[in-house]
Amino acid sequence: MKIYLLAIGTKMPDWVNKAYQEYSHRMPAKCSLHLLEIPAEKRGKNSNVQSIKLKEANKLKSAIPSNCRVVALDVKGQSWSTEKLAIRLQDWMMSGQDIALLVGGPDGLSSDLLQLAQEKWSLSSLTFPHPLVRVILAEQLYRAYTITENHPYHRAG
Repeated sequence: MKIYLLAIGTKMPDWVNKAYQEYSHRMPAKCSLHLLEIPAEKRGKNSNVQSIKLKEANKLKSAIPSNCRVVALDVKGQSWSTEKLAIRLQDWMMSGQDIALLVGGPDGLSSDLLQLAQEKWSLSSLTFPHPLVRVILAEQLYRAYTITENHPYHRAG
């Protein structure tokens, strides 16, 4: 199974790239993590937010690899514990389908992308900067994977 992290935004700070790579490289081939960066639309103080979200949604839709289960990252989505994520990861792996995780731009995902998604996942009710979301996702996916393998990385409880 491949997990595709489709994220609006490019040119991340070096610390983000290093941290993301640290965890994505730890993922095994049977559950690999791949980042697909989508350039954000230009924004100004008089920008039409809905138009920007629509343009970014179109870019995201066209970047979703075929036959993927689509999971939208959205503050109104399901909040999962790390243990619940490990169960979801096992379910995803058993389905034989690749996964596309969608991370919107500063204004979030469009309503049509949210409707397209089979699942909606909220990392937290807190607001995180978009660069940090990539790192959190990569680390939590790795941690969830280690739980499925009884690896000592995760020491909950």
